[in-house]
Amino acid sequence: MSLSLSQIPVAILAGGLATRLRPITEKIPKSLVPVAGKPFLAHQLELLHARGIRRAVLCIGYLGEMIQRDFGNGKNFGVQLDYSFDSPRQSNTTAGGPKLLGTGGAIKRALPKLGEEFFVLYGDSYLPLDFAPVAEFFRRSNKLGLMTVYRNEGKYDTSNVVFADGEIKVYDKKLKSSDMRHIDYGLSLFKASVFEKFPADAQFDLADVMQKLVHEKQLAGYEVAERFYEIGSPAGLAELEVLLSSAGGAKGNSPR
Repeated sequence: MSLSLSQIPVAILAGGLATRLRPITEKIPKSLVPVAGKPFLAHQLELLHARGIRRAVLCIGYLGEMIQRDFGNGKNFGVQLDYSFDSPRQSNTTAGGPKLLGTGGAIKRALPKLGEEFFVLYGDSYLPLDFAPVAEFFRRSNKLGLMTVYRNEGKYDTSNVVFADGEIKVYDKKLKSSDMRHIDYGLSLFKASVFEKFPADAQFDLADVMQKLVHEKQLAGYEVAERFYEIGSPAGLAELEVLLSSAGGAKGNSPR
């Protein structure tokens, strides 16, 4: 590994309400949903450690104190954990409670714990890829952000990226077009300065940040060959259960 990842933290976006997984998530946050005999977050941290990551900041909200209670400082996983609450001690936020900051606002709040450069990982994603080549590509790009993309062709979820000639031409999660062959894979990299331009405690999504960077030609695109896995839906949860129950998946190897 030519680039050490031990000093690049990962922001894990784990503050959502996980409504698609109810009733499972009525009493526990998505990160604690059991998969192959252990909480999903345990699988994520084991995979991160295997890839060379040593620091993570969990951006939490809904029932987030349960995650903090169960995982503590991350010592058992070899990953130093820190926590950033979406709103101060509003971990029991529900649909009728205080408004969440959104994925972008949650990262903005966590900036003091993340430093000048960091990965961002969705809290329901299990991504069997090597992180070091992504970080190296990002540094060579001299851009402010990077999105990993996968040629999805609408297979595993709705494609939302036009990626051509090594560049992200369009990224839009709402307005679809027939030339969208790729999808946001679920791992990104940013310079902190990107989020410093947004007002504190404002509600905005990571998608807003990425669209702005695409427009400014400041979002690098890194194409990934391995497919992604997720627990954001019952079907995805069932599929990952099968994968991680196998010896190869449980060790964090890249399935083919």
